[in-house]
Amino acid sequence: MVMSTLLKFLYPPPPSLFITTMSVISVASLANAGFSEIKGKHMQYSKFFVSSKSENEKKARIESKKGMLLLYSPAFLAGLASFAIFPNEDLRFALVSSALTIHFFKRVLEVLFVHKYSGSMDVEATGVISISYFLSTVTMIYGQHLSQGLPEPSIDLKYGGFIIFLVGIIGNFYHHYLLSNLRTKGEKEYKIPQGGLFNFVICPHYLFEILIFVGISCISQTLYSMSFTLGTMFYLMGRSIATRRWYQSKFDDFPKDIKALIPYIF
Repeated sequence: MVMSTLLKFLYPPPPSLFITTMSVISVASLANAGFSEIKGKHMQYSKFFVSSKSENEKKARIESKKGMLLLYSPAFLAGLASFAIFPNEDLRFALVSSALTIHFFKRVLEVLFVHKYSGSMDVEATGVISISYFLSTVTMIYGQHLSQGLPEPSIDLKYGGFIIFLVGIIGNFYHHYLLSNLRTKGEKEYKIPQGGLFNFVICPHYLFEILIFVGISCISQTLYSMSFTLGTMFYLMGRSIATRRWYQSKFDDFPKDIKALIPYIF
């Protein structure tokens, strides 16, 4: 009963141990990262992460801007390369590859022209995160390739998914732009974000990032894309809780009615 319902929305899982394993690893690791954020164990590129001076001296560091470029560039190049590696795939494959390429290209452009950076990042952690972005992109594209020839889901979500993706991309970029304008050049103090959905939640950029991957998973309609999106939801929910908690600790005048992720609800 459950499987027949799922197959209305998903392709049958391809006979690939790699895709099955990556589906489990993605949702489990991202969900664990989200719970870790709630417990105060933050990613090393996060502004919440605090390391001792001795730890910083021992580890190789890279400028934050260069580090963020390293995070996103390999995934962007993987999306771009997919069009040459798999030139004869169907429209759904082209939409999935296009969405992933656009998403990471936007990230690269934001690093270059929108966000303001100071400080440095741990080279080892940067490499690990970069590989994870690259691997998840490659896995999603490869999973879509393996779905070629399998029975199509009876409920086609790809066109609606692409619209959701576009809403997510535009909303995510807009709120990143608002964040970037909070501080003038050389200014390092944090401020409470305002404008757009920042008037209702502290992490609207995370909400729209979730929409990006909901859109991609609706376009793709594969097991891996759904697993990755579910894991991303858990992770960004945890990040949004940690972010709201951080602002509350830094600003006595932080509005109590500002939620973490979803206006009026969460």
